[in-house]
Amino acid sequence: MTSDVYELTISAPGRNALSSVLMERLIAELRAAAGRPLLLIGADGAFSAGLNLKEVATLDLAGMTRFLGLLDDLVDALYGYPGPTVACVNGHAIAGGCMLVLCCDLRVVADDPALRIGLNEVPLGLEFPPKLLALVQRRVSRRSLERVALEGALHDPRSALQLGLVDEVASDAHAAARAALVRLATSPRAEYVATKQALRCGALDLSEEQRRYFREHIVPAWCAPAVKARISAALKPAR
Repeated sequence: MTSDVYELTISAPGRNALSSVLMERLIAELRAAAGRPLLLIGADGAFSAGLNLKEVATLDLAGMTRFLGLLDDLVDALYGYPGPTVACVNGHAIAGGCMLVLCCDLRVVADDPALRIGLNEVPLGLEFPPKLLALVQRRVSRRSLERVALEGALHDPRSALQLGLVDEVASDAHAAARAALVRLATSPRAEYVATKQALRCGALDLSEEQRRYFREHIVPAWCAPAVKARISAALKPAR
């Protein structure tokens, strides 16, 4: 397998918040990378602060369906990427940002005690869409799963390592992540991809019942006035 690394940078306003536009771009870039060893990193000292809540707060049912559908598509594209992937968690990775970290084969986080990583959907009053919950169940150990998903806390790098949200803490996360990616890329590509696909085949597939629950419950719940009010409150600067 080639060691020609494709570095995919998450870059957007709001500490690289995941908007519809950004998610479309990331999906397109994952397709363009075409299986090359892929390093996922955030721009400007952040990984991703999560979903663009300003956009979420404006969406009606049709808009929310499209937005969450794009998030599902991005997760599918990254989790099922036909080549090695390493996340360089160079800054905060919160909620949707943490989901992207979990999609990657290996995850290296900067040794910065101020950095936070975690899934805070439940404290915001947001129920996990089925595909995202399936990803969390697949990538977080049973020992840590309920604490990570239900408590909704944001963890420092050392705590995240203990919980299994990341695989390595490094003083130079970028160099360590690239080294890990090159190491993975030394394996023959066909065998790496075949084994990865066999391990993950169907892991995030949804039943018709889950799809109906997404359409009839999750999307309307994310559009509910009470949820929009909590999001608006979260967006207000602290006094």
